[in-house]
Amino acid sequence: MSDGESISVDYEVFGRVQGVFFRKYTQAQAKKLGLVGWVQNTGAGTVQGQLQGPRKKVKEMQQWLKSTGSPKSQITKAEFKNEKTVVRLEHSSFDIVK
Repeated sequence: MSDGESISVDYEVFGRVQGVFFRKYTQAQAKKLGLVGWVQNTGAGTVQGQLQGPRKKVKEMQQWLKSTGSPKSQITKAEFKNEKTVVRLEHSSFDIVK
């Protein structure tokens, strides 16, 4: 497996991640890294979404979701699941889902 292949991964971030511009910062960081996908708040007080793009950039974004987030967020944990290789990206941009 090379870093050049594209992967898709679902994520959920726990902690103080709603009402702190987490989705906006996530979208900005994903776009900066050239990733596509989406992010949304959940009824459980978490933020969830999907990342797609080059493996190396997705891994970088996963680290950001685990440890950085928005300035006022307090991340307790981030979970990632359903990682898979994708032949072509399933999204054209990175969107905030309401």
